[in-house]
Formats: sequence, C-alpha cells, structure tokens
Amino acid sequence: MDAYDKGSDAQRGQDGPAGPDGSDGAADSTETGGSAGIAEAIGAAEPTEVTEPTEVTGSAGSSVAAEGAAQASGADGADGAAEGAVGAAPEEAGPVVEGAAAQPPAPRTGVAALSPRYQVGAVVALAVVAVAVCAHIGLVFLHVAPSNTLTKQHGSVVDEWVFPEFEQNWKLFAPNPLQQNVSVQVRAEVSTAGGEIRTTGWYDLSAEDGRAIDGNPLPSHTQQNELRRAWDFFVASHDSEDRPVGLRGALSETYLRRIALLRLDRHDAAGPGGVVERVQYRSRTTNVKPPPWSGEKVSDRPTLRELPWWSVAAETGGADAGRAGREGGAA
Repeated sequence: MDAYDKGSDAQRGQDGPAGPDGSDGAADSTETGGSAGIAEAIGAAEPTEVTEPTEVTGSAGSSVAAEGAAQASGADGADGAAEGAVGAAPEEAGPVVEGAAAQPPAPRTGVAALSPRYQVGAVVALAVVAVAVCAHIGLVFLHVAPSNTLTKQHGSVVDEWVFPEFEQNWKLFAPNPLQQNVSVQVRAEVSTAGGEIRTTGWYDLSAEDGRAIDGNPLPSHTQQNELRRAWDFFVASHDSEDRPVGLRGALSETYLRRIALLRLDRHDAAGPGGVVERVQYRSRTTNVKPPPWSGEKVSDRPTLRELPWWSVAAETGGADAGRAGREGGAA
C-alpha cells in the first residue's frame, strides 16, 4: 500500500501542485522531468540572457550563441544549438569570400587590348610616325634657322623637302610687316575656231579668291595660298627687268602659266573650239592706309607691274595632241 501511495502521489505531483503554493509540485516536477525540466525552468526565469550574444556577428558570435544555448537547454539542447551555429557560420561568411573571388578583372584598353601580333604592328607604326614627325620638324627648323654648317652642306635636301608646301617666312613678325594689297590679274590671246586671234579682258584672280574666302569658315588651301605664293615666288626669283635669276626663276614662270590656264579654263575664256595661245600677267599694288593715330603718310596711288606675253604652247601641246587623236579616232 505504501509503495502504491507514493506512486500515486508522484503521479499527482506531475499534474498539479500538492500544497497551497504549489512548491511541492514544482519540486516533484524537477525531480521527474530531468534535463528537459531544467531547461524549461531556466528559460522561464532568465529569458534575456540568450538574446545578448546576438550582438556579435560572424563566426565568433555564432559560437557564443551556441555556448549560451548549451547552458540554457542542457546536454541535448547544446548539441542541437552547436550544430545549428556551426551550420550557420559558413552561410554568413560564405558570400563575402565568394564575392571577392568572383569579381572579374578590369578590361584592357588601348594597345594592351590587342593581340601580341597587332601590338608589335602598332608599336612599329607609332615609331615610324614619330621618326617622320621629328625629321619634318628638323628640316623646317633648318630652313628658318640662320645659315650654319648643316644648311651649307645639305641645303638642297632641305629646300627639296620644304618648297613649296612647307615654306616658312617671318613677314608677320618682322619689324616692318607687309602693308600692301597685291591684286594679280591675267588675260589671254585666243585662237578661235575660225582662225582669228582675239585678246580677252583682264581677269582679276585675286578678287576671285577673295570672294571665295569671304564668309567661308573653312576656305580651301588653294584659294588662300596658291596664287599668292606663286606670285611671291616669281617676284623673289626675278630682277627688276622681269628676267629670271637661276633655275628657280624659270620654274616660277612655268608655275604661273599653268595657274593661268586653269583659271581661264574655268571661265571658258577660249570659247567653243578656241585655244589659248599666250597669257599675260599684271599686278596692281596698293598701300594699306595707316591708322590715324600713327601720323604716317603713304601714297594711295596704285603701282602697276605688267609682265611680257608668255607662250603656253608647251603646256597646251599635250592637250592639242590628245584632242587631235580623239577627233581622228572618231572620224
């Protein structure tokens, strides 16, 4: 009977408190509940101790949380919390490591983006361009520099490279820069289809270039410099009697004759079936008026310079032969 009564009392202790305050029932519950009962009692008494370790991040915070969970839940709860913390730590640290390793390298730009074969070609091309630029600058410098040993020994090479495209002068920076307006005009003697010879009027070539340049934001190099440089070339290579000085003088005359034929052909000066036989140039030079505050007095009367007639048979011979050949073929 005693053994049965104790068993029945133990059963009732689990269901509810035996005394007024229920202390006996709680004692019986802790005796019979084992580790599960201890975990419930600690969790109910100190609920805030488990949440404090969550402030620590990373794997260290996970291990602290695992230790707190082990103390709160006993042997069985500690094993489960430790396994959960170990499993959670790689998930938190994993994305940082994977992101750093998966970042793509910066793309290559410029010459480095080319294959080795094309890199060698680009380097060779750049070297050739650099040498050509340095050689050009050196030759132009020798052209504008005072006479020296190099220009005396290799002056012809320098002139062949510089003239006529890269010629330089110091007129703009001279103490007395050019202060004249020069107008170049040309006319022609034309052999008409009926065998007559007629003389055209004067064509103001400088005025034509001026009209083409005025208001044009990008005028051509030909309109700006062809006629002007050709006339300066002629004046510098001829004496006061219009006689050529050296081979450059004859070259300047040929250059002017060809310019005249091109300009006259634009205006159709020869007419239908006509041929230009001779051309004649003249220049009209007028001084630029100085500003009123300078007090300088210059003449405002123009100066005329008329050149002799030049035959253009040498320049038109090829054109006439070609025209005769085409006519004979058509016949």
